[in-house]
Amino acid sequence: MRVSPVIPVLTMKDAADGIAQAKALVAGGLRVLEVTLRTAGALEAIAAIAKSVPGAIVGAGTVTEPAHIQASIDAGATFLVSPGVSPKLREAAADSPIPFLPGIATASEAMALMDYGFRALKFFPAEAAGGAKYLSSIAGPLSQLTFCPTGGIDLAKAPTYLALKNVACVGGSWMVPKSLIDAGDWEGIEKLAREAANLKAS
Repeated sequence: MRVSPVIPVLTMKDAADGIAQAKALVAGGLRVLEVTLRTAGALEAIAAIAKSVPGAIVGAGTVTEPAHIQASIDAGATFLVSPGVSPKLREAAADSPIPFLPGIATASEAMALMDYGFRALKFFPAEAAGGAKYLSSIAGPLSQLTFCPTGGIDLAKAPTYLALKNVACVGGSWMVPKSLIDAGDWEGIEKLAREAANLKAS
């Protein structure tokens, strides 16, 4: 979470798409990449990035069931991210052999995960769940927690989150707009990645 101020949240259709996006993002300074398990080719993309994109730190996002954990690890993921946790996923996440960033939207959910040893959490969906004001308000009572807010954040909103003492980084997909991907404008994506990489965390 401290490698760069922004973790790109990526949807990839296959290995070729994954490599192209990852190369542009890493060239722009964003090395930590979250590939969401939302497409049939997501695991294939993770495997391709892990093997073929030097400098990339690739993980799996949208982990919603225990079976996703081992499948992602087998593909080459080095970290895992979930939008939330069910009781079964919470148990599996606590035993994960690689870092797991579970999602929460409330203080009660955060406290429940603290009981399982988690101190780094995803705040999702950030903007809809109260935004930077909400995270700032729980920084005192839950001072031992560090967050990666994700959901509705863009280049303009990111600095407000990154200024908070309990935020290590933010997640977002604004640097990989569909229009640039469809056009194969990897230089444009690299430029957007560089702008994001130049943001400063607190």
